[in-house]
Amino acid sequence: MTAISAGAASPKKQVMMAMSGGVDSSVAAAMLIEQGHEVVGVTLKLWGGDSDSGCCSVSDVDDARWVADQLGIEHHVFNMGADFDEHVVDPYIASHAAGLTPNPCVECNRHVKFGKLHERAKALGFDAVATGHHARLVTREDGTFRLGRGADQAKDQSYVLYMLDQEQLGRLMLPLGGGTKDEVRARAAELNMRTANKPDSQDVCFITSTGGRQKFIGARLPLTPGTVVDGSGEQVGTVTAVELVTIGQRRGLGLAGGSDPQFVTNVDTQTATVTVGRPEDLLVETTPLHQVVWAHEPVEGPVLVQTSAHGVPAAATFAGGVVHWDEPHRKVAPGQSVVLYDNDQVLGGGLALRN
Repeated sequence: MTAISAGAASPKKQVMMAMSGGVDSSVAAAMLIEQGHEVVGVTLKLWGGDSDSGCCSVSDVDDARWVADQLGIEHHVFNMGADFDEHVVDPYIASHAAGLTPNPCVECNRHVKFGKLHERAKALGFDAVATGHHARLVTREDGTFRLGRGADQAKDQSYVLYMLDQEQLGRLMLPLGGGTKDEVRARAAELNMRTANKPDSQDVCFITSTGGRQKFIGARLPLTPGTVVDGSGEQVGTVTAVELVTIGQRRGLGLAGGSDPQFVTNVDTQTATVTVGRPEDLLVETTPLHQVVWAHEPVEGPVLVQTSAHGVPAAATFAGGVVHWDEPHRKVAPGQSVVLYDNDQVLGGGLALRN
């Protein structure tokens, strides 16, 4: 018996299963049915434009509907395009205009998938919402909930779900948290699901691989050519759009060949200036955060900190809204999510400020 088999029986629940049309949510739905729950599949229609990333496309809705029909459950499509535009796409554009590096997947989870969807499920009388994320739901001895890392470290998605609070965690089911992606695909193949070999979604769902960020943002925001300077202020290159540059970037800076590697250390959209430096110029002692949220109560003290979806956690102390790194750490691009862990459990997190 694999980690993603039906497992031990639990009290029967009415579950709204978020079905993206991918293999993970397909198998998660099957597992819940095997466990005896009353499952209704729901697919969110979020982005109305072109999509070729394996997410938010018409074919994804078709795949989700096909799987639901195969499993013998109801399937509905909720149009949340207006919410997606308001809370994800518009802030994405505004962040780039301000020289920030946003994480739209996090904001989609915060406001739509685990905001509006949970509200809809509660209003309709469902006991729980389930997703195919690779993360675990942990109940502590005091009865409070935490989000834990998924068993498959390479696919762990706890970072992008750090904003979940006690109410959301208490109504959440994550069937895949104890298994691996290989086991998920094997189970889908056993069930003869059309999604068994479907590739994982990649990058930002509303940015096409053919158009890219520059085309998408440029159609909605005047892009500004910028000057690249070194630490002394001397011009060393140019960029076609300062709004598209991010901290730590190395390529596309118009630098002369043959020089030592240079990385972006600062972006100033007001003056259309990008500053570059050596790798060591990116190291900082602290990272200030804002918009900090907690799974339960605020925490100060030693933590593990992750600064990207698949980054390596680093030891630090959190105090007064600031991450104090145990060892000098690479600067985090302002606007990026910084997630705090107690071993493998999410405590909370926030967005990096400039420093």
